[in-house]
Amino acid sequence: MRCFATPLFATALTLLLAACQQDVVVNTPTTPPAEGFVRDADTPAPTSTNTVDAVPERDLRVDSTARPLWLRQRIQTILSERKRNPVIRIMRYQYGGEAVYYESAPCCDQQSTVYDTKGNVLCHPEGGITGRGDGKCANFDKRKTNELLVWQDPR
Repeated sequence: MRCFATPLFATALTLLLAACQQDVVVNTPTTPPAEGFVRDADTPAPTSTNTVDAVPERDLRVDSTARPLWLRQRIQTILSERKRNPVIRIMRYQYGGEAVYYESAPCCDQQSTVYDTKGNVLCHPEGGITGRGDGKCANFDKRKTNELLVWQDPR
């Protein structure tokens, strides 16, 4: 029986694989359809769906000169660590009548941080287990103004 079962199993497996074999066509997001595709100057190029770095949808004013010494040191610390996803961004805002610096959270339940102009931590407006930060500046999103991108991890 043993000698008979092995060839029978191999034959059955071969027939099963042959019955399941189909032509497979793979279309990537960057491959336009073969027919009926017209591209004009206003049509954006297709992009891959596996993009890991978010691209801002709005234009931000960028001021790389607005970096006090403590912030330049913080940037060097971030660059000495592994790249995060999403990438770290540092923004400058007006909040409570003062200039503040906002550092985005690297990922997943980690808190973003708001610093004063001297580098002291003021609060964590979002993130953490609840997603609401530490509660010390719960109104940050509603009251921040004059958004300015100071730095974004280029890696």
